[in-house]
Amino acid sequence: MPPSPSPAERVLVALDVPGLDEADALLGRVAGVLSGCKIGSQLFTAAGPAAIELARKRGFRVFLDLKFHDIPTTVAKAGVEAARLGVRFFDLHASGSLQMMTRTRAEVARVCRREGLRRPRILAVTVLTSLARRDLRLVGVDGDVEHQVVRLARLARRAEMDGVVASPLEIARIRRQAGPGFVIVTPGIRPPAAALDDQKRVLTPGEAMRAGADYLVVGRPIRDAPEPLAVAREVLADMARGLLTSRARPASP
Repeated sequence: MPPSPSPAERVLVALDVPGLDEADALLGRVAGVLSGCKIGSQLFTAAGPAAIELARKRGFRVFLDLKFHDIPTTVAKAGVEAARLGVRFFDLHASGSLQMMTRTRAEVARVCRREGLRRPRILAVTVLTSLARRDLRLVGVDGDVEHQVVRLARLARRAEMDGVVASPLEIARIRRQAGPGFVIVTPGIRPPAAALDDQKRVLTPGEAMRAGADYLVVGRPIRDAPEPLAVAREVLADMARGLLTSRARPASP
């Protein structure tokens, strides 16, 4: 069994910036401490695949966070192109349907085998961390947020997704349902005393690790800090404390 990733390998710094210059500057400020990044809609729309190339040339693993949600054929083709770009992870919306997820998984696996590519891990987005129960009701989803997250996580597991993207508040229940091999990538991470901004379901890095997260996406607390490297180290220290506590805790019966 391969060794568990270190805290530094578990952090994906969010490159939510307007262009390549800003992305390069942020990567340069955390290089040597962090080794993974998330490229989302803002930067990808501004710079396209060049953003992925920049990050990979700097030695960063890339999570392409475009949350694909379309008809199955279109999403499957987008997933294939993500694999060809060399990303380590990409995501799609679990609410896009079981067929959309299974079609994408199968097509990406087929093309990666044929072309000798490393298959990226495919993650299913459950419920955005900016949404609360009232927001779900407005779009016709009854029940609480946690129930909807777990329902979508089960669907993703059935589709043989590699894991999910979910807020830290739902990690423990997903882990109980899905088991240890199911990857949980968690946005909505805020160091102690950090502002919440538009995030509604958040935990600290240490709390998320204690709950069972695999990877943490950290954006504004690092990006907007006067000293991003200092905040990155603070995040890693809190994660290490959380991991230590979780390992020392007796297993549940």
